[in-house]
Amino acid sequence: MDIEPLHLALYASPLLLIWWSYAWKRRKHHRAALETLQDNVEAGLLDPASLHPVIDTNKCIGCGSCISACPEMPVHQVLGLLRRKATLVSPTDCIGHGACKAACPVDAIQLVFGTERRGVDIPNVKPDFESNVPGIFIAGELGGMGLIKNAIEQGRQAMESITKKLGKPGPDADSVVDVTIVGAGPSGIAASLAAKERGFKYLTIEQDSLGGTVASFPRRKLVMTAPAMLPLVGKVKFTETTKEALLEFWQKVERDTGIKVQYGVRLESVTRKDKSFVLKTTKGQVATRALLLAIGRRGTPRKLGVPGEELTKVTYRLIDPEQYKGQNVLIVGGGDSAIESAVTIADQPDTHVTLSYRSAAFSRAKKKNRERLDAGAAAGRIKILLESNVKSIAPDSVEIDHKGKLLKIANDAIIVNAGGILPTPFLKEIGIEVQTKYGTS
Repeated sequence: MDIEPLHLALYASPLLLIWWSYAWKRRKHHRAALETLQDNVEAGLLDPASLHPVIDTNKCIGCGSCISACPEMPVHQVLGLLRRKATLVSPTDCIGHGACKAACPVDAIQLVFGTERRGVDIPNVKPDFESNVPGIFIAGELGGMGLIKNAIEQGRQAMESITKKLGKPGPDADSVVDVTIVGAGPSGIAASLAAKERGFKYLTIEQDSLGGTVASFPRRKLVMTAPAMLPLVGKVKFTETTKEALLEFWQKVERDTGIKVQYGVRLESVTRKDKSFVLKTTKGQVATRALLLAIGRRGTPRKLGVPGEELTKVTYRLIDPEQYKGQNVLIVGGGDSAIESAVTIADQPDTHVTLSYRSAAFSRAKKKNRERLDAGAAAGRIKILLESNVKSIAPDSVEIDHKGKLLKIANDAIIVNAGGILPTPFLKEIGIEVQTKYGTS
């Protein structure tokens, strides 16, 4: 039976509409992914900070399952489809969830550390989290796992391994603690809870504040996490939360469980003595049978090394922009953290912000941040001093060398966003082997 042209058109129209809709969405996603990639190439933001996917384009079928699975989407377009192949278009936004690999139906994704041009230092850690130095364990972000759920799980599992190594807790009268935990981020908190649950004599120290890296996020920044099991607490069920809510949760855990953390204490050295370690901290010495390093990869904030930097008005991270309302604020640095600090504080009423950066351009900042900064400068809310360096700090002013000319400006507060000194030298000093990964697992 012949099909009349009218009937053929009626039958074909829905199929053509579906095909057109599919093709339009494909082109839209391609344009968005290409724009994101081009912005990051222009800004030089091509090196992932830690664990990230490498996609085998020969295997990839372009289904987009990895994109849908990424928990950072759509706030950050980490992955995109280019020429029908999955591509890491925003490498610095990838924080190592690993959900993309699990979602890939053809096993086209491998999770690796570092890239061919930029290595990432990863300490030598066994599957039970013990380093090459017997008795010293590593868990969480330092070992390459910055994701909150993974960090919690590693802290708990590391304490299980420490329990197997130590056996039962030492005598109550013994001055040697069973385990010292360095760091009060998610991994350190989980380990502390597990140590208390097992009846160990433990010491937890933290050079900054409760929460680790999360505590340094800007106010109200969304934190992505996932359900996890905490010793003495049970299952933590939230999957999305704010920084403030997450820190309140950690504070409640600290209160309800009675775990003890010594804040403002930094570990300075580790030496072996018989079957234990002697730790030198900024508050004295302690002997411990085992040591768990649950510290971040940022290490100690990089300082300016200028007179007056010890003044209390100098800090190294932005917590609450509102506290700078009506003040003269200097931000030092040229990365995304510095620019975000400057723009956020400049939004406060009657606030005057100066941004000092030693280079001639903000070459390693995201395009959107640079655009926001330019808008703030054009509106007169931010003064930008490129090719400048802070020379000295006084209680009510700061001196800055700007292209050879010494400027003295009124100042009430300074935020230094100049990155951190990685703990790699410290690890090597205490005997821990560190491998530099260049795109390997």
